[in-house]
Amino acid sequence: MKSKTLHKDKVNIITLGCSKNLVDSEVLSGQLKASDIDVVHENTKLDHNVVVVNTCGFIDKAKEESINTILDQLELKRRGKLDKVYVTGCLSERYRGDLESEMPEVDAWFGTMELPLMLKQFEVDYKAELVGERFLSTPQHYAYLKISEGCNRTCSFCAIPLMRGQHISRTIEDLVTEAEGLVKKGVKEIMLIAQELTYYGLDIYKERALPKLLHALADVKGIEWIRLHYAYPSKFPLEILDVMRERSNICKYLDMPLQHASNSMLKAMKRNITREDMSVLIKEIRARVPGICLRTTLIAGFPGETEDDIEELKEFLQEHRFDRVGIFSYSHEENTTAHDLIDDVPADVKAERAQSIMEVQQEISLEKNQEKVGQVLKVIVDKKEAGRYLGRTEFDSVEVDNEVVINTKRKLTIGDFVWVKITKAYDYDIEGELVDSEGRSI
Repeated sequence: MKSKTLHKDKVNIITLGCSKNLVDSEVLSGQLKASDIDVVHENTKLDHNVVVVNTCGFIDKAKEESINTILDQLELKRRGKLDKVYVTGCLSERYRGDLESEMPEVDAWFGTMELPLMLKQFEVDYKAELVGERFLSTPQHYAYLKISEGCNRTCSFCAIPLMRGQHISRTIEDLVTEAEGLVKKGVKEIMLIAQELTYYGLDIYKERALPKLLHALADVKGIEWIRLHYAYPSKFPLEILDVMRERSNICKYLDMPLQHASNSMLKAMKRNITREDMSVLIKEIRARVPGICLRTTLIAGFPGETEDDIEELKEFLQEHRFDRVGIFSYSHEENTTAHDLIDDVPADVKAERAQSIMEVQQEISLEKNQEKVGQVLKVIVDKKEAGRYLGRTEFDSVEVDNEVVINTKRKLTIGDFVWVKITKAYDYDIEGELVDSEGRSI
């Protein structure tokens, strides 16, 4: 790439938003490195001269963070610290026209599916033979595996189809090849991600092929944990549960966003499912996979939501006692069908409702963690902080779920699996002593 500097370009990629964006940044890094371009992630040394901001445009807070990050990089450019600022990702895809006029100092804008075009800015070509090759920005022992792009669902609150397009599955063969490549890099845990996991395969195999994909990935030598994120509850393919039960390296963990439990809200959100149907599904999941960890996400403050709807949601949480829960305040997104409704729940009320829901879940989480005291659990060692090792069980995903504090004087290797006897429980974390697989102190 030509620029006003004489030194070789060094590219810093800043990733905002979800794990799917992170994978996109890793793919971009792999393409740049293959063309002998120096690239780093989230570089704090400021020894780079080019920045790519991979933005999120999902909800208002994410959009604000993306815009502020772009402005920060443009300020560095004005001060002569940067030569080029490029912007890609969901915010760019959705609002490029407006943003170009507001921030003309950005050197180029790219949508979510314009990687080859972006590479042209660096005077290199997209290398199709590198499909599945990524420069990992995560710790070496885990990685995300994006099995599809886009979404065909029509949830009234969601702008993802506007930014990511319709659902496109990747082939089982390509995903197995990528998984094998990840293992060669040292990856032991892969987290399957998509806008909607359970839709996988309908476009290319004319059937819901996630169970077949899971069997194929479970056969890849070296993968010790496979984790499922973002499964849609309507028309959930129950065969997934049979595979999860049969294959020991598929975590007993399912991330299934439900969004609400009030039938009036579920209908307004166009979720194509009722509270009663969700209850039947949850019971079936737990019956087929005893001990499974269920994670869900919820939305507070959707247009028309009442206090009765919130009480119904709390009752639902108390009835089904999810292991993990996340919650968002509703964001009124342009060009979604919900945008035609009146955003009639004030922001402070949305926040209060979200807080009151999480207080219910906090109590449930503490009780579930207390039940683990005395158990011996397999834990992957993620990091060392403040002199203590932190890890996760198969029931916890990266960043969003509980951590295990591992008490030991031994030196542990990041990415290794160890056995921990749980001795203490907190609201969202647990603590324990290092033991052998039989539970004996070591």
